[in-house]
Amino acid sequence: MKLRSRHLLGLEGVSKGEIVAILDTAVSFREILDRPIKKVPPLQGKTVVNLFFESSTRTRISFELAERRLSADVVNFATAGSSVSKGETLKDTARNIEAMKIDMVVIRHSSPGSAHFLSRVVDANVINAGDGGHEHPTQGLLDMYTLREKFGSLEGLRVCIVGDIAHSRVARSNIYGLTTMGAEVSVCGPETLIPREIDKLGVKVYHRLEDVIPKVDVLNVLRIQLERQKSGLFPSLREYHRFFGVTKEKVANAPQPITIMHPGPINRDVELSADLADSEHSVILQQVTNGVAIRMAVLYLLGTSTQ
Repeated sequence: MKLRSRHLLGLEGVSKGEIVAILDTAVSFREILDRPIKKVPPLQGKTVVNLFFESSTRTRISFELAERRLSADVVNFATAGSSVSKGETLKDTARNIEAMKIDMVVIRHSSPGSAHFLSRVVDANVINAGDGGHEHPTQGLLDMYTLREKFGSLEGLRVCIVGDIAHSRVARSNIYGLTTMGAEVSVCGPETLIPREIDKLGVKVYHRLEDVIPKVDVLNVLRIQLERQKSGLFPSLREYHRFFGVTKEKVANAPQPITIMHPGPINRDVELSADLADSEHSVILQQVTNGVAIRMAVLYLLGTSTQ
């Protein structure tokens, strides 16, 4: 199945069939990652530029590995030392890069909507690697892949996203993707970190971790963005950990096994206890590995499309 769009800008509006196509394609690429020779030729002759205007380790390396595994030529763009530091606009940066005959652009930017804007001003395929607090579609996809790999199906799976929902692009992509796939999604966090009317997206809202743990199969724990802690969204990190930190003691009281996810990087013993992050409950390292396979699938489906 082909994707309807030439770009992957978010999971809002992406159909169940398209999500299944991406996840199924990723299965084949996941097998390739376990081979002695991990390189295949589908994007040979294609040039991909990674436009990262925000700091990133996992996502940038994951995309670069995926591109190289598919035999693409890769160009990495960093804001420091570039014309952006001299005042060049995103539009001019993109058009200058495209004039160099780039086929695909992976963009991470602090401004919501930057990937959508880029898709309107360049002819290359655009993949959103995170735009402000809007969406992070490949993270949502790799989370769904990891859960489908463990549980066999996403239909009826009970998933709670815990933490800073208001500022999280990961939360939005997970909500859009998981609800489309038939999962039961809830969110949990302090009232100051939960957007108003988020229930209109089809999720349940909790403000006590103790209320949600007995009712879910999965806790997807979000990073507390320490740079926002100074703005008074909660009294202190110690108090946040006391009430909303996910610990081994809290999940031990659940009547059912709990699977723990985290998009990284983890603030250990703040939003997630170190022993739980490293326990048998955790699929965090599987998420990292599966991220390469998902990004290979997205690059392949967009890069080989005849649309």
